[in-house]
Amino acid sequence: MDPPEPHYTDEQVTGARQEHVVRWVLAISLLLIVVAMSAVWIIPSLFD
Repeated sequence: MDPPEPHYTDEQVTGARQEHVVRWVLAISLLLIVVAMSAVWIIPSLFD
């Protein structure tokens, strides 16, 4: 009879908790990039 397969949690496999920090960093960075690019495009067009 085969021994039972071990089952590990995500925390045990990665060695850390999953707090979705990367998701927040990407979302905030994307928002800041969109705002910055819009400002670069809109502000000069107001003065032309």
